[in-house]
Amino acid sequence: MSKSSAWELVAYVILPYIALAVFVLGHVWRYRFDRFGWTSRSSQLYERRWLLVGAPLFHYGALLAILGHAIGLLLPKSATEAMGIPEWLYHGFSKVAGTTAAILIILGLTVLTLRRMGNDRVRGVTGVVDWIALGLLWVMIALGFGVTVIYNVLGPDYNYRETVSVWMRGIFTFRPDIADISVAPLIYRVHAIVAWVFLALFPFTRFVHFWSVPVWYLTRPFVLYRRRVRPRALSPGESRAWRRFGRDSTGPTM
Repeated sequence: MSKSSAWELVAYVILPYIALAVFVLGHVWRYRFDRFGWTSRSSQLYERRWLLVGAPLFHYGALLAILGHAIGLLLPKSATEAMGIPEWLYHGFSKVAGTTAAILIILGLTVLTLRRMGNDRVRGVTGVVDWIALGLLWVMIALGFGVTVIYNVLGPDYNYRETVSVWMRGIFTFRPDIADISVAPLIYRVHAIVAWVFLALFPFTRFVHFWSVPVWYLTRPFVLYRRRVRPRALSPGESRAWRRFGRDSTGPTM
């Protein structure tokens, strides 16, 4: 085995499985031993105005990006074609959705980063792991922007569903093929490696609050609000004691 193929084995086979194991076990450990830390550690009390601008932009962009990655990487081309979606339509829609997600994420993360770095109180509650996660997130997003906008929209374009997606599905079926990913452009391969590293770090960051989204709010019963009615004034000699209902309702309840 050559030196380059050894590095490919580590980067495209061993690293993904290590990242997945750390991702799962890290969440179990965090939930069992740091349940009080299972939170976004909101800094809204320290600064509110910038947070209300940056957080929605970042979260909506991130959800759109996650959905796009899930469809593009986990669903083969044959599956979308079976749904009646031709490849040219899927490819065009993915460019529009990916560009929209990238713009939203970059705008939102820029606001949140400037807020965290520029506000003394917010910066004071930011730990080392938070800074590492933020830096790694910026690298991953920059690479994703390069893949989606610079390479696909403005550049030569590349159909990753025939290479990167096949390699990704092979990881989950325990049949990863290095040949599927090694022929992809360098920016795709680096983006994949950084994504696996970020996945391994995920359980130990404030991003775990992603799993605490109150989805159950959508199915819970409606909350009924009743107007409080002021009690009627008592007549002279009238009592508020409990009374029986019926024909004999003159005496107090026993």
